[in-house]
Amino acid sequence: MSSDAHAQATLPDLGPAAAELTRLLDGVRDDQLAGPTPCSTYALRDLLAHVLGLSGAFQDAARKEFGPSTNTAPSSAPPPELPDDWRTSLPDNLAAMAAAWRDPAAWEGETQVGGLNLPATVAGRVALDELVVHGWDVARATNRAYRPAAADLEVSYAFLAPSKDNPAARGTAFGPAIEVPRDAPMLDRVIGLSGRDPGWTA
Repeated sequence: MSSDAHAQATLPDLGPAAAELTRLLDGVRDDQLAGPTPCSTYALRDLLAHVLGLSGAFQDAARKEFGPSTNTAPSSAPPPELPDDWRTSLPDNLAAMAAAWRDPAAWEGETQVGGLNLPATVAGRVALDELVVHGWDVARATNRAYRPAAADLEVSYAFLAPSKDNPAARGTAFGPAIEVPRDAPMLDRVIGLSGRDPGWTA
């Protein structure tokens, strides 16, 4: 295998995480949209609107198409409204997000997302981590089983672990890491590093 082919083969694939989140969306009932989520400031409808927005922003980041979707920090804008067509638009956006990051060019050079300029290799892993963690959020908010791919959990863990004891590096995107036993399942360890309680239930 050539070095270029090997590099492409080792790039994370956002497809499985997007598909698992889409599977969870299929079971969301209308009466659950006002319910709580592990994101304390978000009801489920707010969380889904956030995921819809980030799925578009990370598409633009992959394509290096910069504008309001990529240069606006999430904390500087009010939470978006969940559109009436979210049951079709959100799955479509998640699939398009995964497809955009399957282009090797998406991982090259610098890009922009959330108002930050950063290496595309970092942005792609941020995108995958968003899918993994918010998939867990949706699963817990709706009392559903969550089945992320082991490889995705490894990517999220490697992305989150270095900032565990560095609040400045965590910024405002994550709360303080929650201690989880070293022998806990990898999913619990990832969720703890994201600042969420793995034992949270709706």
